[in-house]
Amino acid sequence: MADDNTASHRRDPIKSSVANVAGQRRRQQAVSVGKERRESLVRAKRLCRVGISGDSDDTVDSEMIIDEEQSILEAQTSSAVEGLKSVVAYQGKGALQKRVSALHELRRLLSRSEFPPVEAALKAGAIPLLVQCLSFGSPDEQLLEAAWCLTNIAAGKPEETKALLPALPLLIAHLGENGSLPVAEQCAWALGNVAGEGEELRNILLSQGALLPLARMMLPNKGSTVRTAAWALSNLIKGPNPKAATELIRVDGLLDALVRHLRKADDELATEVAWVVVYLSALSNLATSMLVKSDVLQLLVQRLAMSNSLQLLIPVLRSLGNLIAGDSQTTQAVIVPGHEITGNIIEVLVKCLNSEHRVLKKEAAWVLSNIAAGSVEHKQLIYSSEAVPVLLRLLSTAPFDIRKEVAYVLGNLCVSPISPTEGDGKPSLILEHLVSLVGRGCLAGFIDLVNLADTEAARLGLQFTELVLRGMPNGEGPKLVEKENGIDAMERFQFHENEDLRNMANSLVDKYFGEDYGLDE
Repeated sequence: MADDNTASHRRDPIKSSVANVAGQRRRQQAVSVGKERRESLVRAKRLCRVGISGDSDDTVDSEMIIDEEQSILEAQTSSAVEGLKSVVAYQGKGALQKRVSALHELRRLLSRSEFPPVEAALKAGAIPLLVQCLSFGSPDEQLLEAAWCLTNIAAGKPEETKALLPALPLLIAHLGENGSLPVAEQCAWALGNVAGEGEELRNILLSQGALLPLARMMLPNKGSTVRTAAWALSNLIKGPNPKAATELIRVDGLLDALVRHLRKADDELATEVAWVVVYLSALSNLATSMLVKSDVLQLLVQRLAMSNSLQLLIPVLRSLGNLIAGDSQTTQAVIVPGHEITGNIIEVLVKCLNSEHRVLKKEAAWVLSNIAAGSVEHKQLIYSSEAVPVLLRLLSTAPFDIRKEVAYVLGNLCVSPISPTEGDGKPSLILEHLVSLVGRGCLAGFIDLVNLADTEAARLGLQFTELVLRGMPNGEGPKLVEKENGIDAMERFQFHENEDLRNMANSLVDKYFGEDYGLDE
């Protein structure tokens, strides 16, 4: 299906090359935010230190010593595996309790340090023993301890995570509806760690049927279980192949469950559900269409307005951006001037632009850039809002990555989405917006972009400079550009290695600052 191969578009008339790669935009954002999530906000793999049930018997020993000598911990782990090996073979009186005690000891050791002694456990032969302890018909207590051990092994290094391959079929099987809920949740946690390792292991999990039982765990109103399942699913569908996202949104009841959890859940659960929405909307046009037609958009806006939790705001804002960054029809359906929700969307985006958190500023500017690349009504909506003064301030004061996104917004406010009427293919101007924004000092910020080494930023700066040179009334454009040292900025491209930038800059200098420039004075 076409849906499996396309993502939504970032329509950007000020920068024609963006339109040519628009289908990749949300997918690239999904990948980048996945890296951000792994590195800072939420680890893609998580150690399990406190048991699923929350009972005192399932908690890590209170005397846990983080900085315990690693060599001692490794020796204890090897010994624990040997002990498990002997009790697994034992069939006499009290065999079950011996196995559970041995598993408990191994689990305790694998939970005791920020860097568990996984390598020692694997070298001692833990995986085949743990797989044996996962066999059907085993008591829930044994299954829970074995799954917990596997969860923390899967949180290790890539090669350690891959060691779980023999255990995957049983971990998936225990997700079934007929089994124990704590066991299913612990198995989902282990599978989430495996999926968080990378595309290869995600594909293996998908081929073994992990998606459907994890999706069904999202359906009840059981907070802890839904939270773990949502986290595992967001790892499982994060791509880059969009097939899993499309399959997930087709699961009967899944969309209703997403809406219900976003509406009623606490911030912690809503955060994990929002990450599922991030990857659904980033990778699947079918999912985007279904989400837009549901109450998800309104719920996202409400969460943005009401919450101050950074961990929740980031996936909610990214989800909102993905939905707005759809094709033209999707954006027209989402952003309708005059509708209450449209005003609310602009309001929450301004809130994020004013946030102290850099990532929220950048995300909000990205969302606004997609709205600004839409219809004339969309441009006027932003132009007349509280967003413009904030954007102008950020263009001159924010870090580079935020300034670039802000420049897209301001640049798009000045060009018409209607097909170019000029023979050279340049976009038509919205003169009122251009004159106002230049009068409020934005040109200096765009000239600064021209001076940067980043080719995308430099191109964006040159394109806005062209708008000023061509469009400012009474021939004021060249004087304004010269005043901001724009001639020097463009002349540095005279022998630039990038042919497009070189030709663009040289043609502007030749056309507007040739031999006759200044003679009329």
